[in-house]
Amino acid sequence: MKVILSHPTGNANVRAVANAFAQENMLSAFYTTISCFPETFLDYLSGYHYFAEIKRRQYDPILKPYTEMLIPWMEAGRMLSTKFGFKALTKHETGVFSVNNIYREFDKAVASKLKLNKFTGVYAYEDGALHSFIKAKSLGLPRFYDLPIGYWRTARTLLEKEREKWPDWANTITGFSDSDEKLARKDQELSLATRIFVASKFTANTLDDYPGNLAPVEIIPYGFPPTVNMREYLTISKTRPLKLLFVGGLSQRKGIANLFSAVEKLKNHVELTIIGRKTNNNCPALNEALTKHRWIDGLSHDGILKTMKEHDVLLFPSLFEGFGLVITEAMSQGTPVITTNRTAGPDLIDHGHNGWLIEAGSTDALQESIEQILYSPSLIEKTGRAAMKTASERSWSLYGHELAKSLLKEQVLL
Repeated sequence: MKVILSHPTGNANVRAVANAFAQENMLSAFYTTISCFPETFLDYLSGYHYFAEIKRRQYDPILKPYTEMLIPWMEAGRMLSTKFGFKALTKHETGVFSVNNIYREFDKAVASKLKLNKFTGVYAYEDGALHSFIKAKSLGLPRFYDLPIGYWRTARTLLEKEREKWPDWANTITGFSDSDEKLARKDQELSLATRIFVASKFTANTLDDYPGNLAPVEIIPYGFPPTVNMREYLTISKTRPLKLLFVGGLSQRKGIANLFSAVEKLKNHVELTIIGRKTNNNCPALNEALTKHRWIDGLSHDGILKTMKEHDVLLFPSLFEGFGLVITEAMSQGTPVITTNRTAGPDLIDHGHNGWLIEAGSTDALQESIEQILYSPSLIEKTGRAAMKTASERSWSLYGHELAKSLLKEQVLL
């Protein structure tokens, strides 16, 4: 099987898939908007301040023979518009350099590249698959669809309840701004897929709300970053409170109202650090809550991992999550996680052994889990080391090769 892989920005899971396909001699081409390889012009350019973002698009040299950049000018425009604050150019769906427009135009560019006998399957991701799938179907070839977050109809059902429950935090939930045209496009992509891949049981279960028949769905959890070599666990005392950390977008989709409410009741015993950007500046409840804690607007990936290692527990009370990479990142640093049943937590965490699982939306359950740790602080090291062991057993490379193996199995069936 020779697969065309496409993704506009190439995140950690895409990189793992691309590398595995190349190593298995399955990769026909890898299309993205901007790609950077060591000792190339873009690599040198990324050394300058205004172009530092390009460094995040550096790929393993194994992919260089397969990689082609499509509409790089649009992604460059988005990067520069974001850096210089030209918000109108990146405005949701309507901006020339909006993420929606880039995904759509990129998908069209991929479709124009598809020619019979050059490949035997297309692997594409949500919001960037419609046109390439239509073309692949016309050629009679399989379409592999990757859904990284739960299905949109389920999201609206669950998060509408949150807007009613926490009205002061409602405008932090931005998932209701997608146009009918964009939502119809998502449904059409799903209908065209011949196989669907997700990274958690929760995401798979949300597809039950799809109003029609779907192709087979397979769950393959993402991998973990490399684990740390050494991890020191410090004792909680009157002079050193329990150090809690949250990493993620500052939206009630991530359960931040529950987070702040639970921590407020334990404020004399805990210290909370928040790493994440606001979805908007018009939420007084959020602005007030942030003044009470240490807030970091953004950090590099290495900086986030370092900060995770310096904290006792990661809190991730998300209410709707396709996976939650911060869970695996924290576990790899030996930092145990409290998360909900609407993340990849149930796929990765054995409750009480290598982390803790709570009911989504339950402030009481979150508070009780924190209190349990305060009463038995030895749990931090015990659970943290078990989390590290779990992380060491599932690398990103393993994820990529499991996915490649699944596609090769498809070839046998064909």
